[in-house]
Amino acid sequence: MLRRVVVDTSVIVAALRTRYGAANEVLRLVAKRQVCLLATPPLFLEYEDALKRPEQRLSHGLTLEAINEFLADLAALIEPVEVHFQWRPQVRDPSDEMVLEAAINGRADALVTYNVKHFALAGDRFEVPIIRPAELLRKVKR
Repeated sequence: MLRRVVVDTSVIVAALRTRYGAANEVLRLVAKRQVCLLATPPLFLEYEDALKRPEQRLSHGLTLEAINEFLADLAALIEPVEVHFQWRPQVRDPSDEMVLEAAINGRADALVTYNVKHFALAGDRFEVPIIRPAELLRKVKR
């Protein structure tokens, strides 16, 4: 059963755009502590940076205060991961490296992303399942 996951920034961003999608439901599972969210400090800072970008703020409509409140709540739910080893480069997009490193170093049961192809080879190499949010929901609700 999948319990410890690393969530790609694309999922966090999607979760705040609508409360009806799979990404938002993933965060609800985290809030209910049915799934343990793992993150490194650099990955968490990436979440913050992405959510505060002007184009994202237009999309999700949240104020900076609301984003900060969300991030504080999210930080309280995260199990921090310390990066002991780096295996760069493993993926084409350098910004995806920190997501993969969090999953490997945190011994995640899965890396949850909408960009499955970006991580597929490295996921196989390090035996980290790469799944979409909807797949996580199906596995957790079994």
